[in-house]
Amino acid sequence: MRFLGEGVTEDWRTTCSHVMGPEVLGSVEYGVNLLECPLVVVLGHDSCGAIAATRDAVDNGTTGQGYVRDVIERVTPSVLASHAAGRTQNAEFIADHVRHTVELLLDRSRPLAEAVEAGRVAVVGLSYRLTAGSAQVVTVRGLDDWPDTAY
Repeated sequence: MRFLGEGVTEDWRTTCSHVMGPEVLGSVEYGVNLLECPLVVVLGHDSCGAIAATRDAVDNGTTGQGYVRDVIERVTPSVLASHAAGRTQNAEFIADHVRHTVELLLDRSRPLAEAVEAGRVAVVGLSYRLTAGSAQVVTVRGLDDWPDTAY
């Protein structure tokens, strides 16, 4: 997840695996409410180790060591939802996880949801292709004139 804005807020906060704990939600709320960041980007990418490890855990019963296990446990709902939807391609699993993460952000952070509802902030989920250097829009919340696109 990444905050983009002007000045000191530009490229302000980055986390990996789209795993949210109180510290990440607090950072999001700080960026939106105190720094007035107008955009929150959830950026998934191909070759995502968290998705690969979770798919392996779900498909083969493997478990991660240490905190990797925690990441797997938090990503599992997205992977299970992708399986239930009949997804087979890694890009589809990543897009589903990006969508799930955007929805979790809005569900768990009332201040963020209120800022989106008020039109002060947009939350955009993207899937980044590392080798191509390009990103595709997966989901958008808070930009009424931007169509929601998905894989």
